[in-house]
Parts: sequence; C-alpha cells; structure tokens
Amino acid sequence: MSPIDRFYAAACQLDMPNPTHRDEISGRVERMLEMIDQTVIGYEPVFDIRLVVFPEFAHAAPIYPTVEELLDKLAVPIPNEHTQRYQEKAKQFGIYIQTGTFLETDTRWPGHVFNTTCLIGPDGIVSKYRKVHTWTPWEVHTSPHDLADYNEPMFPVADTEIGKIGTAICYDWLFPEAIRQLSLGGAELLVRISAYMDPWGTTLPLDWWTTVNRVRALENMAFVVAANQAASLRNYPPFSWPGGSMIVDYDGRVLAQAEPGAGEKIVVGPIDMASLRAERQRRRGHNMLAHLRTEAYPAYRHPIYPAGGNNDGTITVESNEASLRQAQEALKRVSRGQP
Repeated sequence: MSPIDRFYAAACQLDMPNPTHRDEISGRVERMLEMIDQTVIGYEPVFDIRLVVFPEFAHAAPIYPTVEELLDKLAVPIPNEHTQRYQEKAKQFGIYIQTGTFLETDTRWPGHVFNTTCLIGPDGIVSKYRKVHTWTPWEVHTSPHDLADYNEPMFPVADTEIGKIGTAICYDWLFPEAIRQLSLGGAELLVRISAYMDPWGTTLPLDWWTTVNRVRALENMAFVVAANQAASLRNYPPFSWPGGSMIVDYDGRVLAQAEPGAGEKIVVGPIDMASLRAERQRRRGHNMLAHLRTEAYPAYRHPIYPAGGNNDGTITVESNEASLRQAQEALKRVSRGQP
C-alpha cells in the first residue's frame, strides 16, 4: 500500500457497564464495531477516517482486587476472537484500530495479567503494547518492567502506511520518559489509551488530561490522539470518568476535543503527516528531539522502582506498597548522589 500523508483520526469514548465475566466482552466489542461503522461511513463524504482509537478498559476493567480473580473471570489471551473481529473490520474499511485495553493472559508468564492494547490493521495485529507504569497500588496488573525474563520491546513503534505509531496507556503519560522512548523509536503519532478519572481529568483547577496531552505533543513534536473513558460512576465505580477525548498537533494545538462529561462520543480531527515531517526536517529552533542531551542526565543511570522481582510472586496491593517503599528509599539515595 502507498503511504498516506493526510487523513483523519477518531477518538471514541464509551459509557457502558463493566463486564463481570469475559463472556460479556463480546457485547462491548459489538458496540465498538458499530461505532466504527458510524464513524467511517458517516464522515466519509467529508473526512477520510484511517485511524479509530478506543479507551483503556474498553473491554474490561480490573474490578476484582486479586490476580487470581482476574485470571479466572476476565483475562483473555491475545490474539482472540475479538481481535479477529477488529481485523475483519479494519480490512473492510482499510483502516487501523487501536483497541481499548484487554486484561491479557500469556502462557509465557503464568500467574500474571497484563493491561494490553493492540494496533490492528487490515492484515492483523501490527503491534501490542502492555502498560509499563501501572497505577499502583490499586492495579495488580504486571508491568513488563517487573519481569526479569521479559524479552519483548516495552515501547514498540509500528511502521504503517499512515505513519509511525507509538502507543502508551493512561498513567504511562505522566512519565515523559515513556513517551520520549516512543518518539526516539521513531513515533510520529502518539496514541493515548486512557481511563483518566476525576478530579485529574478535563476541568479546572487541575485539568491534567488536557495539559499532559498538549505537553507530550509539543515536547516530542508529534501528533497525539487521546481516547478517554467517559463512563458514569454507576457504570464504572468507584470513579467517574470525564471523557474529553482529543486530538492535538505537534505544536500542542488542540485540533478537536469532546466537551467534559459528554458520555459516549466520537471526536474527529486531522492528521497531516506531510506537515509534521516537513517541520521536523526544517526546524533548527524548538526541535526538542534533536536538541536532547541524553548523556547530561546521570540520575537515569540509577534504578529507582525495583525491576525484575515479580516473576514468581503474585502481585497484590500489599506487594505494590512494598515496591513503592523500596522506590522511595532508592529515590532518596539518588537525590543524595549515592548509587
């Protein structure tokens, strides 16, 4: 297929009850496939939609507090019947679909659950991203960082006909290092799959959602497509989810955004890869990637959050708390210049 320099992306937010069992996931997939139909067909006279993005926990949220219960009731392998349906839809329209997250099980790491999203194109799964910065202490998913024998890229970048796409999930975006890694891997379009709750969401006085998305776009000179959960408190307790899904250009300019509290909604905005590539090539000033002095940051040579300690043990809220205490002690040493 020929490269496509200009197209539109759609960020879709949801408001559906959370499944209590994996058998209920198919109903959610059915609704998301309907939204894809509505988006691609409905906008076709005006916009060429080539990327459709869904939020974190679109298929299932970790409503159970233990890994054992998640494995028993909600976790699924990837690929699965649902990713096959997305592939068929992607092939039908010639589009790419960034799935909402699955709670994923993998036989290579028994006893662990990953929080995972897939980029799916007409030919199948293009890339798979597992959340690296889990929202501790409450999330008992496994981070790839915490497995000593993890041997896959933690921050994959997919080279597609619509551009180089890097994805990270929700809390990952509070860590500029994570998104920078995607950009240094060549990402031109950064996708945020999120379940970002109040009060850190889309309104003042905090509005972290909008602020972080815009800053990550401008500091990496990349487009951002960010899909956020918009579920009500009734559907996804114990939090309410403000939505605010948005599309941002490489200068941090908001191109489209759903109003806060809108519930289920589709927001569409333009992606101009030709313009981005021209600016990356042209700019001598405000070219943050080219100006990055990587060797100037000695603090990054020292580990903080403990890595590689969860191969054999089950992750719990208590073990997350223990890891955090270790990280706090390591942070003190780093701040004192100690190894």
